[in-house]
Amino acid sequence: MRLTVGSQMSNTLEIKQFTDWLLDIGQGNLGGPNDGEATISIPDDLLIKDSLDPMSDLIDFVYPSMLERFNDLTYFQERALLAPLNDVVQEINDHILAYFPGQKMEYLSSDSIDEVESVSEDFDPTLYSPDFLNGIKMFGMPNHRLLLKVGVPVMLLRNINKKKGLCNGTRLQVVSLGKRVIEAKVVSGTNIGFRTLISRISLTPSDKKLPFKLKRRQFPISVCFAMTINKSQGQSLTRVGLYLKDPVFTHGQLYVALSRVKTREGIKIVLLDKESKLISETKNVVYKEIFGNLV
Repeated sequence: MRLTVGSQMSNTLEIKQFTDWLLDIGQGNLGGPNDGEATISIPDDLLIKDSLDPMSDLIDFVYPSMLERFNDLTYFQERALLAPLNDVVQEINDHILAYFPGQKMEYLSSDSIDEVESVSEDFDPTLYSPDFLNGIKMFGMPNHRLLLKVGVPVMLLRNINKKKGLCNGTRLQVVSLGKRVIEAKVVSGTNIGFRTLISRISLTPSDKKLPFKLKRRQFPISVCFAMTINKSQGQSLTRVGLYLKDPVFTHGQLYVALSRVKTREGIKIVLLDKESKLISETKNVVYKEIFGNLV
């Protein structure tokens, strides 16, 4: 549906070929027998090849003339860089933020242990220093250290006001940075252009891996020049850059990333091996037993 909306009749054959390729990836029909993991080849026209700085070239593809156009409300609406892992997403965001114009503002969270929720006979909160708590990074939680500039795109990590479209996953653009509040305007969803004030809130991760309940008071946002593939689900984009420094690792993840785009020309992919050399093959993860349980 993404590929056919607004397309020209003259492109029907090309669209069908791309659609069939995407469906074959989603169904695990490429790379030989696939009921788990298989290695597949990516067409040359979708790859960034022979590059001395593939990350920068991918950024330039997704965000051309960014420094001249970032004040345009529509510029960040349908563009995104995608990667499987949060650490790689952070690396890309930091890379772009470093040369984005403007003064940088730093916001540090206040982290503590919820002793009421963490009580047990052998629990000792003094074992966990503030530095340890500050260093915890978890999915769906803002980092202890948040660096922002005016004009930077950000993503909400919590539902703030559903009636006004301020939900988990909504993308906004920073308008102004205060000491206690951040003003931002919505650039995705149904309320594009709506301005809102965001304040710090207390957040607790749902992850059960920690032996205690972490309480982090921080702005519920993250920089989102790049986002994880999981966060991109449901979005339709005109420009997508897929940065696979590490291959995908969950069922259907590659299909989700590739199928965000509206046209074949709107996507470029960087594939790197363990030595950071450009390659043309990557892993696709598909567990076909899942399809057998679909009604």
